[in-house]
Amino acid sequence: MARQKRRGRNINGLLLLDKPLKLTSNDALQRVKWLYQAQKAGHTGSLDPLATGLLPLCFGDATKISAYLLDADKHYWARIKLGQTTSTADAEGEVLQERPVPEFSQEQLLDVLAGFSGEISQIPPMYSAIKHKGERLYNLARKGVEVEREPRQVQIHRLSLTQFGSPEFEIEVHCSKGTYIRTLAEDIGEKLGCGGYLSALRRTGVGPYREGEQDLVGMEQLEQLSQDGFAEMDRLLLPLDSALGHWPAVRLTADSAFYMKSGQPVLVPKAPTSGWVRIYDELDRFIAVGEIQEDGKVAPRRQFKV
Repeated sequence: MARQKRRGRNINGLLLLDKPLKLTSNDALQRVKWLYQAQKAGHTGSLDPLATGLLPLCFGDATKISAYLLDADKHYWARIKLGQTTSTADAEGEVLQERPVPEFSQEQLLDVLAGFSGEISQIPPMYSAIKHKGERLYNLARKGVEVEREPRQVQIHRLSLTQFGSPEFEIEVHCSKGTYIRTLAEDIGEKLGCGGYLSALRRTGVGPYREGEQDLVGMEQLEQLSQDGFAEMDRLLLPLDSALGHWPAVRLTADSAFYMKSGQPVLVPKAPTSGWVRIYDELDRFIAVGEIQEDGKVAPRRQFKV
C-alpha cells in the first residue's frame, strides 16, 4: 500500500506566541497550526487556560529541539489573592475555605517570600497533567478523586515582590522546570496563615526567550496576517538555533560535516571539553545538536535537514 502523503506546508522554525486568556495550550497550538497550514507542530510546555504569555510553538524540524525548551528555566509574573483557597488553586476553581487576612507589613511579606527562594519542595496540584496509573491527575480531580502525590524538588532562582497590597499582591518568579506557580501561591498563603490562590498569571520567559527582548505574536495579529497569505506570517518564525543561543557553537570543515551527517562523532579543534553544543557546517548552516564525548569528539544527537 502506498504511503499517504502528509498534508500541509513543510515549514521549520519557532513562533513566540502570546497565548490568550481562557485558551488551552493545545487549542492555541491547533489554531496556529491551522493558520500556517503546517504539516507538523508542537508546543514547549503547557500554560493553564487562566495564564497568558509566552508559549513557544515549534514547526517542522523545530519539534526536535522542543525538549530542550521544556527543560529550560521559566519566568512568570503572578498575582496572589489571600483569604481564600480554591479547588484548583487558581481563580477558576470553587472556593473551598475563607479565612480572615491578618495585617502584615511589606517587610513581613518579604520575609515570607524569602523562605521560598532556593530549592523548595512542592506537592503537585491535583489539577495538573501528571499521570497516576496512566490517567492525568486533572481527569481524576474532575471525577472528585484525590490521590497521594509525591513531593518534588524545584528551584526558585529569584522571587521578587513587584506590587505590595492586601488581600492581593504581585510577584515575579524565575524558576526551574516543573515549578507550579499555583502551588507556590497556595503555600505562600498558608505561610501567612490565611490561605491564598493564584488570581492571575503571565509567563514572561522560557529559556533564552524573554518578553521585551523578543516580540511576542498575538493570535489576532496572526489571524489578520493569514488573510494576505503566508509570506508575512513566515517572517515571524525564528530559526531553530535561536532556542539554543546560550550553548557554544562548533563549526566544521566540509570533511567533518560529511562524517557528522553520517552520524559519526568528529574531532573539532578548540571545541568545548564537555556539554552540549550547536553544530554548523562549512557554509555556516545549523545542522545538528551535539554532545562532547569523553574522548573529546563531538557526537551528533539531533540532526536537521539543510
